Amino acid sequence: MVEHQFFVLFYKALNPKFELIKRVALRNDCMKMFAIEKQKLRSMLRNVDRISLTTDLWTSNQTIGYICITGHFLDSEWKLQKRILNFCSLAPPHTGIAIADCILQCLTEWEIEDKVSTITLDNASSNDTAVKVLRDNFAIKGKLYFSGKIFHVRCCAHVLNLMVQDGLAEIRDVIENIRESVKYLKMSPSRLHKFTEIVKQLKLSTSKILQLDVPTRWNSTYEMLESALEFKPVFPMYKERDSNYKWLPSEEDWIRATEVSKFLKIFNEVTEVFSRRQYPTSNLFLNEIWRVKEKLNDMSFDTRDFVVRMTRRMNEKFEKYWGDCNLLMAIGAVLDPRCKMQLIVFCFPQIYGEDVFQRHIDDVHEALDMLYKEYVSSDGQIDVDASNIPSISSKLKNKRRANHRFHMWSQQHRNAIPSNKTELDMYLEEDIFKPSDEDYDKFDALNWWKANTLKYRYLSKMARDILSIPITTVASEAAFSAGGRVLDQYRSSLKPETVQALICTGDWLRQELGLEQSSNVDEEFTQWNTETGLNEST
Repeated sequence: MVEHQFFVLFYKALNPKFELIKRVALRNDCMKMFAIEKQKLRSMLRNVDRISLTTDLWTSNQTIGYICITGHFLDSEWKLQKRILNFCSLAPPHTGIAIADCILQCLTEWEIEDKVSTITLDNASSNDTAVKVLRDNFAIKGKLYFSGKIFHVRCCAHVLNLMVQDGLAEIRDVIENIRESVKYLKMSPSRLHKFTEIVKQLKLSTSKILQLDVPTRWNSTYEMLESALEFKPVFPMYKERDSNYKWLPSEEDWIRATEVSKFLKIFNEVTEVFSRRQYPTSNLFLNEIWRVKEKLNDMSFDTRDFVVRMTRRMNEKFEKYWGDCNLLMAIGAVLDPRCKMQLIVFCFPQIYGEDVFQRHIDDVHEALDMLYKEYVSSDGQIDVDASNIPSISSKLKNKRRANHRFHMWSQQHRNAIPSNKTELDMYLEEDIFKPSDEDYDKFDALNWWKANTLKYRYLSKMARDILSIPITTVASEAAFSAGGRVLDQYRSSLKPETVQALICTGDWLRQELGLEQSSNVDEEFTQWNTETGLNEST
């Protein structure tokens, strides 16, 4: 654009002395800034002990496949940080081995291959293969944290999407007339105008508008039903004025639509939690999964055929992905001082059934003990160089040297002295923390652990690492929104390395300057859902 002949004439007419920056110079400036910011981030990552990854694939309008790898970690102030590490092209075929090789190359480039604790992906079969390759690689190097028990994290938002999509596939007939009615009205401005006039006549007080759903976005179906139900009395009156309108929902259709809308409401609320741009810490997820399972259990006793069919399909998907205990969600909940083991004991019977819930509780206890012992055993020894002791009188020097030797011995043998209770025991035995009703939803578990680091020396480190693990790929999916803006129809010839520089540098600068855009809680999930909703293979 800046070199187009008519644009040059235009700005020369405005100011003959003005020299516009050429596109090559502008690109070089962007690449220089990318290199500078990359070095800053590299320096930051050197001070990070553990880092979790989220990654996903995207195809641009150039039909080039891109892989986005995002790192999640806590800074020195216990603040959650996320940075796009790579947004690079990935040549087809996108096999699991190709994905794993690309991730390993990224980690080597950033010098963090020994710091990765977990990786969060969706449920594509190629990702399962990639995880196996990565797990084997880290195991050989002896850098498989948490013994690999929670190395692979399945994206909860993706699993929830698959569940609801399966359920809706069983009840297409329930919402078909409503969908066709909305489609018919929105196809013509004159029809929509006539419909609006009836709304005014009835003096309906609603801020909603008719919305047509996107078949690959289940939450848009929920929004369509919610809006259509607001205008239920309008449709029969519109039918009287338009003889071509043939999809008037029956009273039975409306009753069924009302029940489906109530059923989907809980899933919509859980989706909003899962898809927040500033992603929630891992302690919040088990409670949401329990709410989903509780709703499924309640609806499984319904006598209506369409509800039974929908619930059965969703329960099958739930059992496929969450039928076994999800250790990360469980441990995250235990490390929430408002919940501890009480939430596990409360909700596990409903999630896993009365017959096997105790086995899952025992698994959580065992994993907690194992992780805690791993943190205690891996704690570094304090190494003080005696040559740094200042030159003072021989008597005082000997006394200080004796004190120094004692402190060194106590540091080395502090775990050898028998103790009745560990930090984990004391934490679990204490009463749960009860914030006020006004502060409950604002409670930040990381801030609580930061304030209790002196009391829980090892457990706070464990909580720091566990709570910072993302359980959705929304952060990586959000980058595809930026990718779509960078690679629009007017800039579709950008080279992949230029795309990566623009997207990564933009992300780094926004995070560094605190300019992360605020948005509706499900904006990024909407983009994610649109991109991945067609993935029928999973």
